[in-house]
Amino acid sequence: MQILRSLLLSVFLVQSLCTANFPSGSIFEQSETLSSTQDPYMVLEHEAFPHHSVRIKPVKGFCDPTVNSYAGYIDMGARHLFFYYFESRNEPAKDDVILWLNGGPGASASLGLFFELGPCKIISDTETVYNKHSWNSNSNMLFIDQPVGVAFSYAEYGETVGVPSILPESPMGVDMFLFFAAEVYDQNRRLVQEGMTPLNLVSIMLGNGCSDRYHTITSYHDMQCSTFAGPPIQSISVCTQMKLALPRCQQALRTHCEDTFDMINCRAAQSFCADMLQTPFELTGKSVYDMRTECIGEVRDTLCYPATKQIANYLNLPSTRATLGIDLSYPNISMVGWAVNEAFSASGDVHKSSTLYIAALLDHGVRVLIYAGTYDLACNFVANDRVARELEWYGQRHFSAQPLHDWIVDGQPAGETRAFGGLTFATLRDAGHQAPYDRPVEALALINRWLADVPL
Repeated sequence: MQILRSLLLSVFLVQSLCTANFPSGSIFEQSETLSSTQDPYMVLEHEAFPHHSVRIKPVKGFCDPTVNSYAGYIDMGARHLFFYYFESRNEPAKDDVILWLNGGPGASASLGLFFELGPCKIISDTETVYNKHSWNSNSNMLFIDQPVGVAFSYAEYGETVGVPSILPESPMGVDMFLFFAAEVYDQNRRLVQEGMTPLNLVSIMLGNGCSDRYHTITSYHDMQCSTFAGPPIQSISVCTQMKLALPRCQQALRTHCEDTFDMINCRAAQSFCADMLQTPFELTGKSVYDMRTECIGEVRDTLCYPATKQIANYLNLPSTRATLGIDLSYPNISMVGWAVNEAFSASGDVHKSSTLYIAALLDHGVRVLIYAGTYDLACNFVANDRVARELEWYGQRHFSAQPLHDWIVDGQPAGETRAFGGLTFATLRDAGHQAPYDRPVEALALINRWLADVPL
């Protein structure tokens, strides 16, 4: 519980430290309090930050009966982000913490929790089953629905918010994780002196991410017309048309979305590229999240996986909401906040690359893992490999010079990888966009090695 309290307090303290004007003396002169309220939550507060608090509710037995688990809200004035927290199955007091954020933008973290890598998996509208390959095998896990407007995260008084300022900026479509280690450095001395547990950002992991739209869109030709992901799936005539359109697409994206950002012309460039490079795939009826399979249902309804609707139905049950402490009058949720998704698209945010931020993290000593399933088209491994090799950081030349080689799990190739310094790129063979769903054993091996700082 102390780790959870320190982690959640630190999450909203980050913003406050950057924006608040503090009186002279220690900013931590008042200790945090955990007090009972009339609702089902306990409230974590700090007098230095009167507009921030964390509501916590123990939900032992929910999803994973073998560990302590909690749910609640990170409150920032009139904005409230919902979270789940599951302790490690190993040594929760010593193990690291992984923060899981789904991308989309607008996708609920419940997708990662119940469909990919959480302590349980959905099997019907009313039931979950224990997941022995959960990533909380050796780490504590925090799942946050973000931004406001996604699933159970909400705002009062009609407030809206883009990317929450308390969280790192998430590249569009990226499943981003932050794992925190218990090491202490000089900037944490004040926290230690005031009896608070400091947390260090040790690494980020980008799973099947679209951190750079230019590379993502332009790689669609390679994924459909080369042998990167198996035999070409398009005819010679379609591939020829795509190849002829590629230079115009690349130039338009570079000119209007990269070198300078012109909203109108950037949208036109994106539209042209999508028509020429993405529409041919959509006409096949296959899933952009797994090129081997048919898309079941409409993408907007099921994300091509009926289980995603089961997750929403399960979370909309009165019994589930009572367990989590959710107001029964709260509207039914879906796994993607499409209003949020459309707002991000309308703002032009989805067109902006996050590569400079990733490179800066590397230069500041934060380790970065970029991984992708080989059958995902939406945020594919070809684009992610190019992004990794082009990141402008001190190790770029040495990283790019490393050849790809197999990484092994249980004596069998699990994918390919290259690494140098703090950067590792890896593929998960025979996996789609939800790689831990398709390859749970290999994905858990990947994450456990990463947490232990063991080369793949």
